[in-house]
Amino acid sequence: MPTPSNPTTPPTRSGRYARSALRRRRRLALVAAPLLALAVAGTAIGAGVGSSPRSGAAAGAAVPSAPVTIRLGYLPNLTDATAIVGVHDHAFADHLPPGDTLQPSTFNAGPAEVTALLSGALDAAYLGPSSAVTAFVQSGGKGVRIVSGATVGGAALVVAPSITAPSQLEGRTIATPQLGNTQDVALRTWLTAQHLTFPGPDGGRGRVTILPEDNATTLASFKAGMIAGAWVPEPWVARLIGEAGGRVLVDERSLWPDGRFSTTVLVVNGAFLSGHPDLVTDLLRGQVATDTFLTTSPARARSDAAAALTSLTGRPLRATELAAAWSDLSFTDDPVASSIATDVRHARSVGFPSGPIAGLYDLQPLNAILAASGASPVAPS
Repeated sequence: MPTPSNPTTPPTRSGRYARSALRRRRRLALVAAPLLALAVAGTAIGAGVGSSPRSGAAAGAAVPSAPVTIRLGYLPNLTDATAIVGVHDHAFADHLPPGDTLQPSTFNAGPAEVTALLSGALDAAYLGPSSAVTAFVQSGGKGVRIVSGATVGGAALVVAPSITAPSQLEGRTIATPQLGNTQDVALRTWLTAQHLTFPGPDGGRGRVTILPEDNATTLASFKAGMIAGAWVPEPWVARLIGEAGGRVLVDERSLWPDGRFSTTVLVVNGAFLSGHPDLVTDLLRGQVATDTFLTTSPARARSDAAAALTSLTGRPLRATELAAAWSDLSFTDDPVASSIATDVRHARSVGFPSGPIAGLYDLQPLNAILAASGASPVAPS
């Protein structure tokens, strides 16, 4: 992974281990620091001098900051490669101050992450734009902010080889990762354009049945002939083709200008962003460093992603599937806000509640990091 001081220069693995050792020494020093501070400033503390995380101390007394744990959610899909590799290669952890830690956890799809974000169980999450907008709208515009992009592309409708036209989907079942997630909205939007009806978010009847289910279950269902296809993210597109004989009926890139549509963004809980803006900046430094690594060292990054996915899922991804999936993805800090605005219109048109998204983005910390490295800023439009 790139070093914290220079995001464009990949380090050696020995350098990565050296940084890990340095973090351990710093954490030992952090343990000793509070004891020394108490000994020196005991009378001040006894007089009622208080402190808050990262607030320092009154009257010049040196009271150490309380350690903070960043709870980060992401999906075990290659569309979340920034999170997968960033966690696996310690890029996020390497950019945190000594004593602060990262607590990662995985989810099946974005709507489950939305619930965790809005309940305060997550501080940040990599998720699809439809889910990010849902979290923003459900919280009255206060619960979350998009602070960076991550991935463009990497989703498709894969069907049984006998299906060669949209009309052949009538009377069939198509799977998506979860009701209301980015691929679910994409499928419903496309079916509408094909004049194929389907049950709405609240039920009803339609000519095509949509089945939200776990991606691993979708693969098994497709192999067994229980479903006719699925609109899924990578690597599940490659797996449905390579392991179950499916074919791509719709490459989602064909539906967007220049083939660019946002698949994954980094979202931060609004309260955490307000309370710990410095840590959000640290997290973003890890994000930028990881995306730089993914684009400048694709072979190494792909290998790291494969190792991490194997650890997360317990099953190695075939080399041919990994290569095919990786070729469908682009990694960028730009959230591609124009495609997200279109996603909002799509979700509304297929029956999902929506609302205004003014204030959805807070890209100032990201743009400050990009400017420091000589990169162009990104815009919320």
